[in-house]
Amino acid sequence: MSLVLDPAAQDLLFREARTANTFTDEPVTDEQVQAIYDLVKYGPTAFNQSPLRITLVRSPEARERLVAHMAEGNQAKTKAAPLVAILSADNEFHEELPALLPHFPQAKDMFFAERPVREQSALLNAALQAAYFIVGVRAAGLAAGPMTGLDFAGVQKEFLDDDHTPLMVVNIGKPGEDAWFPRSPRLAFDEVITTV
Repeated sequence: MSLVLDPAAQDLLFREARTANTFTDEPVTDEQVQAIYDLVKYGPTAFNQSPLRITLVRSPEARERLVAHMAEGNQAKTKAAPLVAILSADNEFHEELPALLPHFPQAKDMFFAERPVREQSALLNAALQAAYFIVGVRAAGLAAGPMTGLDFAGVQKEFLDDDHTPLMVVNIGKPGEDAWFPRSPRLAFDEVITTV
């Protein structure tokens, strides 16, 4: 059975898409980021929660502050990318649940009254949303370079607060020269799928 999605779109989003390591200097506009978010916000999450928060690092001063917290191998890429986003999980996402889940407003207090429960749920669901965000960047014809090689505590202290847990930093832009490492192998269907 073939997929409904056009093969060219499949290539754009998955088969040909890879983590970019270099970018051109073509800017990424706020309008592009808005279009990406307006698409990916529809990705499913538990209780329709939306814990993902995106901090766009645009100013040179903020970029230098971020680069200082990146692993050495990620510093040059982060410094040169047209746009860098810090993706984090909002551990107080439950405050929005009455508006996001109007048919079940009591979910806020019934399931998420305790902070450890919220943190676990925020982490999982923001990670789902981060994956949708990366696919959305690709859908916009841009490349994403998601990275977890960073000082998480430093990034949190520098850019966030105690209610936000950093997940990753994503470099965004048009791929530059020699942007791709060779494609790494993936597991085969029968190595992953089990039927019971």
